[in-house]
Order: sequence, then C-alpha cells, then structure tokens
Amino acid sequence: MRNTCLVLLLSAFFLQPDSANAEDGWRFELTPFVGYRMGGQLDAEDDELDIELDDSVSGGLLLNWRHRDNTEWELHYSRQDSVARIRNRTSNEVSRVDFDAHTLQLGGIYSFDGNRLVPYLAMTLGGSYVRTTGDRDESDTFFSGSLGLGVRYAMSERVRLRLEARAYGTLVRSSTDIFCESNETTGACNVRVEGDIVGQIETFAGVSVRF
Repeated sequence: MRNTCLVLLLSAFFLQPDSANAEDGWRFELTPFVGYRMGGQLDAEDDELDIELDDSVSGGLLLNWRHRDNTEWELHYSRQDSVARIRNRTSNEVSRVDFDAHTLQLGGIYSFDGNRLVPYLAMTLGGSYVRTTGDRDESDTFFSGSLGLGVRYAMSERVRLRLEARAYGTLVRSSTDIFCESNETTGACNVRVEGDIVGQIETFAGVSVRF
C-alpha cells in the first residue's frame, strides 16, 4: 500500500502540467525522422590500414516532454546501416564489413524565441550498440553523445515540421573486435582500432505530433 501511494504521488508530480504546458495545450511530442549520416573514420593500430564508414541513410524516433517554457527533455533513438571499408595503404586492397549501429541517448532541448518558425539547440548523451558482419559477427556497446541545431515549423496547432543537423561522437575502445578480420593462418584478429572518438554528421527531417 505504501509503495502504491508513493507511485501515485510521483506520477501526479511528473504528469501534472505547469502553467506553460496548460497554455500551449501539449505535454509530449513524438517525432519519427529520416536522415542521412556522413563521416566516420577510425585509426587502426596497424599504420598501413585505414577504416572508414560509408555515408548512408539513417532513421529514428524522438520523444520530447515539456520541462519549462523554453526547455524540454528528449529521448533520442536512431539507427544507421552502413559499410565499414578497411583499406590497406600498401596493396590498396579493400575489405568490407557490414556496420549496423543503434543509438539511444537522453538529453534536452533549448528553444529560442519564435512564432511559427522556432530554432532550437539539442544535446544528448547515452550509448551506441554496434554490430558488424564480415569474416565473423561481432558486437559491442560504446559511450556516445550528440549535439544538434535545428528548427521547428508549425504546420498546425499539434503538428510541427522538424529539420535538424546533428553531430555525433562515439568513444571506441582499443580493445574492441568489431572490425576484426581473421588471419588466415592463425585465426587471430588482425584488425584492431586505436581508442578514438568517431565523429559523424547527420541531417534529418521529421514530422512531430504533440499531445
């Protein structure tokens, strides 16, 4: 009974709209989006190897909920299906590894003043789950963050068009085997990366529904 009362009190506290929410008539915003993610280069321990990610289509879902007049919390999920190219500088041979990344981050948004067109700044932190498929399947999870700058355009009282450019940074550990290729003689991994921050840029568009 005590736990039930505590849950009800917490629910009432977090779900009760403040004055700004009551005036605007919305509490949550849901935004499916489609984008294009570019960049992504890693340094290998072997100086003769270059590792680069292909630019590719991305997509995801954003959930926002009101905090104050100009601030919101944001839960950000995105996915990228790409290819990692491992090139040998000496022989110029290129091997390919399928690259699938799922990113889940939590952060917030600060909206600047505006009427129908409202610019905003977004920042989130969280993790990225990466799975690669080449000579063998590998997966790993890394710390990641993002910083975005965008605009919302009011199409109606409840619907917004959201356009944004976002920079991602993923901290890749040197101990990971996600880009591993098996050595033909020993079966050991002969492609390892140095600990590094992988930077990518994404532009996306989405339609937001407020409720």
